[in-house]
Amino acid sequence: MRQSFSSVWDAIEDSAPAVENMKFRATIMQALEEHLKAKRWTPAEAADNLGLSEARVSDLMDGKITQFSLDSLVNLAAVAGLHIELSVSTAA
Repeated sequence: MRQSFSSVWDAIEDSAPAVENMKFRATIMQALEEHLKAKRWTPAEAADNLGLSEARVSDLMDGKITQFSLDSLVNLAAVAGLHIELSVSTAA
C-alpha cells in the first residue's frame, strides 16, 4: 500500500512540531538564497555581510537545512535586511 503525505516534511519528520519547524526553516532558507542571488554577492561578500564563514554560506546556498536552526535563520534574515511575517492558524 502506498502512503500519501500532504508535504515532503510530513513524510520525513515524525512529529507535527518537527514538520512545522522544517517548513519554516525551508521557507526562510529559500528566501535567503533568492536574496543573496539577487544581491549578486560572491560567497566572500555574502559571508562578510552575514557574519558567516564562506563554508556556512555554502551550506545555506546548498540547502543544508539540518545545519541551521530556526533561530539562526531568523537572525540571518534580519541581518540580510529581510522581514519575516508569521501567520498562525488552526491545524486542519
